[in-house]
Amino acid sequence: MHRYEDRIERLRAVLSSAEGVLIGGGSGLSAAAGLTYSGPRFTENFADFIEKYGVEDMYSASFYPFRTPEELWAHWARHIHVNRYAPEATPLYRDILATVEAKPHFVITTNVESQFEKAGFLPERIFEVQGNYAYFQCAVACHDKRYYNESQIKEMLASTADCKVPSSLVPSCPVCGGPMDVNLRHNEYFVQDASWHESSARFGGFIEKIEGRALVCLELGVGFNTPGIIRYPFEKLVYRNDKATLVRLNRGDPRGFPENERRTIAFDEDMRTVIQDAARS
Repeated sequence: MHRYEDRIERLRAVLSSAEGVLIGGGSGLSAAAGLTYSGPRFTENFADFIEKYGVEDMYSASFYPFRTPEELWAHWARHIHVNRYAPEATPLYRDILATVEAKPHFVITTNVESQFEKAGFLPERIFEVQGNYAYFQCAVACHDKRYYNESQIKEMLASTADCKVPSSLVPSCPVCGGPMDVNLRHNEYFVQDASWHESSARFGGFIEKIEGRALVCLELGVGFNTPGIIRYPFEKLVYRNDKATLVRLNRGDPRGFPENERRTIAFDEDMRTVIQDAARS
């Protein structure tokens, strides 16, 4: 890669001349913002679950085979609180908004903790493809509706004892009476309600409007877990539009496809530093 200072100058230049910015946010972005799923955030918030079940981090704990619904929802209440309701908008997400807010922009993200909206991005400019911690759904998707869960999560959290919630607080589907689930794309029953489809349509509209114009695809912390959602489509957009630039911030694999090398600016440096430096004139 070229010198950091040269890449930053080029990034400033393409952002200055951009007619639109498409932001792609992945798990690496939230990790860079401090919302890590391991380390002190995990051990300080889940000490009782670690002692009782031997879970090793928040991600793997979400797949732990809890024996009862009461244990399962005690875990989910803690997990959702720690990652969705407790955190304020992080400085990194606020800095991203400050960097792009003067330009037409849109966000597509696989993250599910609403940091973009908390930071001040307009909800109509955000497409949360993989769901949102703030909603429940029927576990077998018997109907396409999501249910905002903040009050239920807080009640579960306050009532948790010995890593269990009272049976009366275990949520059930108001339509079929079966179990509920968190609205996350982790199986074939993921609910895409009317608001999901509206966000998808707005995302498509932004892509159509910016076609053939000076576009910056700002890809932040997107790896290869689900590359077909952001990473590969961003490469395709840049390949088809000779006025587009791919800006990829990724610690592990920042380089783009060889076909897009001339129009890719890659960073493996600290994301917070890059965003702050890009905003400086």
